Amino acid sequence: MLKEFKEFAAKGNVLDMAVGVIVGAAFATIVSSFVADILMPPIGLVVGNVDFSDLFLVLKRGANAGPYLTLAQAREAGAVTLNYGAFLSKVLSFLIVAFSVFLVVRGFNRLKKQDAAAAPPPPSPEVTLLTEIRDSLKARG
Repeated sequence: MLKEFKEFAAKGNVLDMAVGVIVGAAFATIVSSFVADILMPPIGLVVGNVDFSDLFLVLKRGANAGPYLTLAQAREAGAVTLNYGAFLSKVLSFLIVAFSVFLVVRGFNRLKKQDAAAAPPPPSPEVTLLTEIRDSLKARG
């Protein structure tokens, strides 16, 4: 098993995977910022000046029973909340990342199809052998 792992690591798959994970994490951070800082504020403005990060439902009031205008106030009072606005933002981030990955995979698959169509498959061993026999017979005379 150790030998198999060494072969796997030596192929470069581990390095490729590590680079993919690091780039993916960085991309997810960028998308999260895009959703929270660029996309959601205009959407909130269009639907009535709503800050999606402050959309929540109080499940249990905290020490201070008053109305909580923001999620920060509810947390400060110790209220138990259902934070559906933050969840909507995360779902939107996921959809953007998933769509981006789809586009990358789609482009990669198209390139693979073009490469496969451009290069004809090599002749089978039987065809190669028959070609050699034919050429040998032609050379004899």
